Formats: sequence, C-alpha cells, structure tokens
Amino acid sequence: MKQSNIYRWKAIIAGPEETPFYQKYYRVDIRCPETYPMKPPTVRFVTPIFHPNIHFKTGEVCLDILKTDWSPAWDIMAICRAVHLLLRHPEPKSPLNCFAGNILRSNDQLAYNSMGKMYAEIYGYNSFEEAEQK
Repeated sequence: MKQSNIYRWKAIIAGPEETPFYQKYYRVDIRCPETYPMKPPTVRFVTPIFHPNIHFKTGEVCLDILKTDWSPAWDIMAICRAVHLLLRHPEPKSPLNCFAGNILRSNDQLAYNSMGKMYAEIYGYNSFEEAEQK
C-alpha cells in the first residue's frame, strides 16, 4: 500500500501452477474509489501478460466480480484470490485480448501455453523481491 494514498494498492501475484505463468510474478495496481466498498476497485496488471481476460496494453482485467457481480463483502485479498484464480481458469468467451481468446476458443491449448510462456519469460518477474523493487 502506498502510504500517501489509502485508495491505491499494489499487489504482486504469483503465476499459478500448471499455467504458462507459473514461477513468474506479476505486478497489479488496485485503485479503490472513495465509495469503496459500495463500488468495486479498478484492477489492472502493470506487468504485461498474455491472457484472454486481461488487456495486453492497458492491463485491464475482465472479471465478473469487478463488474456486474460486485458485492461490498469482497475485500482486497478476495479480489487478489479471484484474479489468481482467473489466471488458472481463463474465460475465452469474454476476452479483452481477442487473440488469446480466439486461440482458446479454437481449442489450441498448446499455442496458448506457448504464447503465454513466451510473454511470461519476457515480462514476468523471476521472484517476489524482483517484482517488489520495480
């Protein structure tokens, strides 16, 4: 948490096992509106990632709990867990990254894993400490 602004949080999310993101770490920016928890925070990946539900350039995350299914019961830790789960279970039917979504919709898991791993190697951090220092 940035001490000068309690509405802005920085998280580091570890890539889940059995995904192209495994053993890499990703920086995430979380911005809570002044109306939080009545309104959801904005979550975006600062570290580029190849995933159908994450916009490659802006890092915007397409996740139902951050949009239509928001509840004030969700806290920051629950949001981070939901994003981590999204990395393991992409939803190609509502992509922000159409290329990644199309690959998964065509059932080409090998191509998706290869692209995801390539971008993870290029952009992902090798340790929590490395991600934290950036």
